Amino acid sequence: QVQLVESGGGSVQAGGSLRLSCAASGYTYSHYCMGWFRQAPGKEREGVAAIGTGGGLWYTDSVKGRFVISRDNAKNSLYLEMISLKPEDTAMYFCARATYIVGCGLDPSLFEYWGQGTQVTVSS
Repeated sequence: QVQLVESGGGSVQAGGSLRLSCAASGYTYSHYCMGWFRQAPGKEREGVAAIGTGGGLWYTDSVKGRFVISRDNAKNSLYLEMISLKPEDTAMYFCARATYIVGCGLDPSLFEYWGQGTQVTVSS
């Protein structure tokens, strides 16, 4: 079965950095778009970044220039490098796998499988 396990969250001060990782298993990792999403208390889940099978990249405007998504198909892993963190980045971060082999982007409805999340807290 598909499993996604995130790690790397934590508490940092504004301006700090974190690197999130997601270990995937149970399917052919390289065949699917992968994404990072976040959800803050009382807010809807938001697409942060996505990476397609051909290396196409999507970022929400608020993280452009600060976050970098990458994937290592040999290690079945997804990463999110985050710098210049802001208090508004505080949220639970989830990695997700697209439902189908085709299609990628930041719309959560494109994704069927989700990890349990890792908390990122940025203090001012």
